[in-house]
Amino acid sequence: MNGSSRRGAIAGTALDDLDRAIVEALQRDGRASFREIARALNVAEGTIRNRYERLVDGGVLEVVGVTNPLALGFDAMAMVGVKTSGRPQAVSEPIAELREVSYAVIVAGQFDLLVEVVCRDHQHLLEITEQLRAIDGVVSTDTFVYLKLTKQSFDTGRGPGRG
Repeated sequence: MNGSSRRGAIAGTALDDLDRAIVEALQRDGRASFREIARALNVAEGTIRNRYERLVDGGVLEVVGVTNPLALGFDAMAMVGVKTSGRPQAVSEPIAELREVSYAVIVAGQFDLLVEVVCRDHQHLLEITEQLRAIDGVVSTDTFVYLKLTKQSFDTGRGPGRG
């Protein structure tokens, strides 16, 4: 199962301070061992292992290697605003299937969907934009080409309102 199919709200998953601390520790260093995290949080290694498995099974946590697309040779990244003729859910599924799509979210406002794409070059970006426009239910797209990435954060482990 790929990571994108596990995204979304997780009903009934209540996180406590220890869960959040585990998530924060893995955000700092995704390769930290359960033993290192347990030592830092002053709990048993088995507790960390069990909590980790619950967080992964509940769809709260996914530990992956984050890459820099530019360093890998992808020279064109963009956010694409998509307007649909009907329910955005019907359009979001085929869009999410595209390999070049790294992020897709249904939104409120001027667009129905925001879609991040990572492409080899501008010709490839043009091809993907044409593919997006050809999907049944897509009325229009507006492409925002990235010129410079000034911030990308994965630091959400504290949860809302937790400073």
